[in-house]
Amino acid sequence: MDPHSTPNDLIAQEQPGFSPAAAPSVVLSGVTRVFGVVPALVRADLRVEPGETLLIRGANGAGKSTLLRVIATAISPTYGSGTVLGLDLIAGREEIRRRIELVGHRTRLYEDLSARENLRFTCSLYGMEPRNVEDVLERVGLTEVAGERVRGYSQGMRQRVAVARALIRMPELLLLDEPYSGLDTEAKEVVDRAVLDAQRAGRTVILATHDLTRGGMATRTVFMDGGRILPQLPTPGHL
Repeated sequence: MDPHSTPNDLIAQEQPGFSPAAAPSVVLSGVTRVFGVVPALVRADLRVEPGETLLIRGANGAGKSTLLRVIATAISPTYGSGTVLGLDLIAGREEIRRRIELVGHRTRLYEDLSARENLRFTCSLYGMEPRNVEDVLERVGLTEVAGERVRGYSQGMRQRVAVARALIRMPELLLLDEPYSGLDTEAKEVVDRAVLDAQRAGRTVILATHDLTRGGMATRTVFMDGGRILPQLPTPGHL
């Protein structure tokens, strides 16, 4: 064991089957998603390389959430094709879900469990030892309420548990859909630290937000409007 390893280095090292991907993290080709007769995503072409932190900007309703949900296999494309971590969006759905994490508006927590129990359950689900649970709870500022049922948490506290789950898993691809929404400054910084941890571990991050004060750690930015991905621009300074 490297004596200079941090807790999150150790979390990253224990992920089953993790290795830097040779294939692009995401490739979308002409992906369109229609709800009823309304197109929410229109002929999206996107390529994200391993280790990138991609920032997606756009107003509410621009199509950011739909794009991330397609990548996460939460919904399927109506037209078009794509791969995530080298796996087909449709045929490889189960394996994709095992290797990614989506933090979005719906935190997907078990409300009758405490924050601690939710994280321990996540560990058991993915075959991980729960030894990092207390460290991660401390990092997201939930130690004092970790034994309370999530049902009684505010939205901001629930979001912290969702971020903690991502820190525990440290997946190959981390998707963040408006993760700053409804959070105070301290909680927003928790999200930022999760992104930086993923970057240091060599993971790929896609962050969608309309919060113009966040996202400075991104290596590339794309803009969306009306369900379309607009021409890509480098993030100034790659802060």
